[in-house]
Amino acid sequence: MFDKMTYLDNSASTRLDERVMDAMKPYYFDTYAVATSEFGYSMGIDAKEGLQEARETIASSIGATPEEIVFTSGETESSNMAIKGVVAALKKKKGEHIIVSKLEDFAVLNTAKNLEKQGYNVDYISVDAEGILDLEELKSKIRDDTVLVSIQHANQEIGTLQNLDAIAKICREKEVLFHTDATHSYTRVPIDVSKTPIDLISMSAHTIHGPRGVGALYVRKGTPLIKWMDGGYQETDRRAGLENIPGAVGFAKAVELVTEKENEFLTSLRDYTIKRVFEEIPHVTLNGSKTQRTPQNANITFHYVEGESMTLHLDMRGFAVSTGSACFSRSLEASHVILGIGGDHERAHGSIRFTFGRYNSMEDVDAVVDAIKEIVSQLRAISPLYNKEE
Repeated sequence: MFDKMTYLDNSASTRLDERVMDAMKPYYFDTYAVATSEFGYSMGIDAKEGLQEARETIASSIGATPEEIVFTSGETESSNMAIKGVVAALKKKKGEHIIVSKLEDFAVLNTAKNLEKQGYNVDYISVDAEGILDLEELKSKIRDDTVLVSIQHANQEIGTLQNLDAIAKICREKEVLFHTDATHSYTRVPIDVSKTPIDLISMSAHTIHGPRGVGALYVRKGTPLIKWMDGGYQETDRRAGLENIPGAVGFAKAVELVTEKENEFLTSLRDYTIKRVFEEIPHVTLNGSKTQRTPQNANITFHYVEGESMTLHLDMRGFAVSTGSACFSRSLEASHVILGIGGDHERAHGSIRFTFGRYNSMEDVDAVVDAIKEIVSQLRAISPLYNKEE
């Protein structure tokens, strides 16, 4: 069954590139020692060199220095480390107020909610109908005791991109630290910290055909950050625990393999999907920005049908799509992202997210749109709401 599956849920996770696995293998079977200094044994020194080379690759991809990169287990740890580390460092010095957007992924959103329970003050910034942040509201919400602003670069469900330059400029003028979760934009949309004053960036390998369970946090030099996990002194004493050297090496290889040509191809898949759906299926709504969105994302609401029913029908026909983020799809509650852009429960439950990757093709798009046309027609035929509206 799964050999025939057409996978269109690449924002949840991606198929590992064989070249990434080839890069990782030596660190499982040959250079498998822990990273040791020049005064250690040779295998440990080789392992440390592999880790350092991976760090240099990640740093170079965003215009940072290697010392500013901390390897983590992925998006969730990176964002927890950034937010909790900063607020702990600045609580007594400056205050207990943070700002996040209403559309954040759960790594940020639930961290903020947890901090609220601990007594921190959190403001949630609104977005417009396309999911774009209200910059004037952000300016007005920053206070003297604000220690951190955390706004995602790209939304995990609808793909909308935020203007990092504008947000970073506001934060720098207000002397407030700025963290962004770039999990769904990293390597797909350029970020250059030498030009844009972002203080912390969450990144992950699993969305770019790298290994699962490894990510990184960029921490600009001089950013106050308290270590929030006790243990050893790895990652220049910023993140305790045995380094995942094969994962870091695989992450770096995945970064190297992403090209501008590939991103242009993903954009063409996205645009072709949207074009065919809107030309051939009535009563549909594009969720997110028409222009400011990631290359790989097309999120569309099919009105008068349930997204869950559509995903099940598509699954039986050999297509994997989702009704929201990978975390959210296990819940029956309406998507906080669709509600956050002004949608109602019907629009939220009828949304389908198509996210493309390296191993997709135009033929995949044609096949899934053809299938959706039939499925939507069948489901609407038995929908009392649709019949009433018609």
